[in-house]
Amino acid sequence: MERYARFFFIFLLMASVQMATAQSLEGERQNVLDDFQSTQGAPERFRVFFGSVNRYDINSAYDWLDTVKVYLANSEKTKDTFAMRLYKVMQAQLYNDLGEFDKSTALAKELHTELDSLDSDSRKVVLNVLDDNYANLQLFDKQIEIRKQKRELGITENVAFYDIYSNLGLYRKARNQYIMEVKPTIADNDSYGLARYHGKVGNYLRLDNSAPTAMSELKKAKAYLDVFINDISIQKSEEQLFESDLLKAEIEGNIAKCHVMLGEYEEAIPLLENSIEVLNGSPKNNHKSEVVDNTLYLADANLQLEKFLAAKRMLDIDFDNISVLQNIKRNSLLAEYYDKVENYRNAATYYKRNERIKDSLAQKQSALIKQQLVTIVANEDLENSQRLIDEQKRINELARSEMKAKDERINLVFISLIFTLLGFAGLVYAYLKSIKNQRLIAEQKHIIENALIEKDSLLKEIHHRVKNNLQMVSSLLSLQTKNTRSKSAIEALEEGKSRVKAMALIHQKLYQNDDLSVIEMQGYIESLINSVQSVYKKGGHNINITIDAEGTELDIDRAIPFGLILNELVSNSFKYAFPGNDDDGKIYIHLRKNGSQGYFEYTDNGVGLPEDTDDHSHSSMGIRLINRLVNQLQSKLNIDKNVEGVRFWFNFS
Repeated sequence: MERYARFFFIFLLMASVQMATAQSLEGERQNVLDDFQSTQGAPERFRVFFGSVNRYDINSAYDWLDTVKVYLANSEKTKDTFAMRLYKVMQAQLYNDLGEFDKSTALAKELHTELDSLDSDSRKVVLNVLDDNYANLQLFDKQIEIRKQKRELGITENVAFYDIYSNLGLYRKARNQYIMEVKPTIADNDSYGLARYHGKVGNYLRLDNSAPTAMSELKKAKAYLDVFINDISIQKSEEQLFESDLLKAEIEGNIAKCHVMLGEYEEAIPLLENSIEVLNGSPKNNHKSEVVDNTLYLADANLQLEKFLAAKRMLDIDFDNISVLQNIKRNSLLAEYYDKVENYRNAATYYKRNERIKDSLAQKQSALIKQQLVTIVANEDLENSQRLIDEQKRINELARSEMKAKDERINLVFISLIFTLLGFAGLVYAYLKSIKNQRLIAEQKHIIENALIEKDSLLKEIHHRVKNNLQMVSSLLSLQTKNTRSKSAIEALEEGKSRVKAMALIHQKLYQNDDLSVIEMQGYIESLINSVQSVYKKGGHNINITIDAEGTELDIDRAIPFGLILNELVSNSFKYAFPGNDDDGKIYIHLRKNGSQGYFEYTDNGVGLPEDTDDHSHSSMGIRLINRLVNQLQSKLNIDKNVEGVRFWFNFS
């Protein structure tokens, strides 16, 4: 009994310690802004502001901005210029954290003009803020100038270009630059540095669509990070632990994206959810962009798993800052979502939005990339370029001196002779080049003609083989019919065989035509009717069939749906339209194409459709198949039961 009492006392003591620790941590979390306000003097507030691990854990950036503005206004009233500069530095950082890069840049540029009057910590913040702002505003030439200044002040050792290449979409070049510049600087026992390095390399590989290789690098990064976190011999500060958690969330998010790219959606979802939760607590702008990316990939994974509500919830999140490429991906996912839920109108709206964005982006992107690449390459090789410019100046000055020393009359004769010789040489060169070009054109024309002939032969062979394979499928269905006793199963197999024959006939017509791009529909429909009549030997022979499709040609993408639609309609007429006597039976098929628009009509004078057709349309295999095929032609099926028999018709593009 005494032993149990002792255990109970120890348990209560441990619980009390844990509660006290939790309350203490909670107090620290809640008092960051309070500490800032209770601290006396601008320098101490500056230290609290930039020394906090996560100043936005409880209070938002807007709360901080309001508070800093009050202190800035007070320092302006007292004309305390030193305090004013410190509060403006904090304000520039806050606008940057909020994604208001224009405001942040304007304020940081104002401080940049007074850089010599700032202390070292304030200088570093101002230059880092300008660096990040120019990257987000894609002003890479100005970003490079800031990085040169950071190198001169000893804030950075060199001017890095790999992240700029990444922002321009040149991920392979970014990766190569990063490996060349960063790998030699990391010690073999620096597990945290190796985790960052392999995580960055893996992300560049992922962005370059090398998901399997990227996955290997990212898992290596996670292993190094686990070693760092679990190494009890290293004393870690609160800031280091916080940064480790962010890095782990970033790496896991990129691993999850690789899973999505590889179609492994179930594995991706928990990693993405955890990454989003952790990164939401980071004040860094690149992590905010990462949260948007992870959310879009999470929506994609749920969409592929047909978890439509979860996907739509992700896509409906209203992000403060979203890039053009992220907006394009979001629109694509929304269009795919509406396609899957068969809301084609909304899907078309988002497809059109993306087309407009891509058109606008295409107009600006080429000139922007060229301009930025010129700037980067020029800065990469600045010293070599300056040497070449100096050398060129020296050569030009020497040439001018020599030209002045020559006699004008000798120069005129010499120059005239040179121009005469050059003109003659140019004529000879042009003549020889013309002959060579004509010969080259003739050879290329011969090669192209032979390639086209070979291509036509290969296409005909492909269509022939496809037709043979479909006929083999039809034969297999026939064998299955003979071994089946169920009447409904036999009917289903016969219908399937009829549909396979309709598709085989398309490929037969294609390899029999000289033009492999289109099919002459009059002959095809006649052959299709004969094929269907052969299936229904007891009926269909006395029906008068009129086909009005002379001169109409369709490509294979439209011909196959039309063939299957006709197969269903003619089969239904033969089976159901004339149950008593088909002597007076009539079928009329009309197909016309005028420019980019077309019209199709099918009519028979049979018994017509039953009154409850609309109620059973969704359960009828034939009607559902016809509706899907008409939707594939971007049209809508119309059924007219008021006429004698039945009439099907629709327009198509």
